[in-house]
Amino acid sequence: MEMYLHHVQVSGPAGCEDAMRGFYVGVLDMTEVTKPERLRARGGAWFRAGAAEIHVGIEDGFVPARKAHPGIAVGDVEELARVVEAAGAPLAWDDNIAGLRRFHTVDPVGNRLEFQQAQR
Repeated sequence: MEMYLHHVQVSGPAGCEDAMRGFYVGVLDMTEVTKPERLRARGGAWFRAGAAEIHVGIEDGFVPARKAHPGIAVGDVEELARVVEAAGAPLAWDDNIAGLRRFHTVDPVGNRLEFQQAQR
């Protein structure tokens, strides 16, 4: 799946890495990348899709991000929505003010994400 973003960081509670791998790798078809040595002790995981990276950090006192990251652009938002729905993740459609098709979903620990059709 083509994604166009430079860096998105979300967080989760200790021990969430396997659930996040299931979502970001299994559903969104991203690849897990090795974190820099100096950051490994902090926990979490990093995922990449092409040039797109999503960093999942571990936080004490974790509270899910309730506000969606502004429009992670994808090559085919309809296709991604079908994959997300088939995985059983909640999904809500919403067209933005520019008329681009977009949807919101949540990852396994409750971080809200927004995906929109990339402008061509």
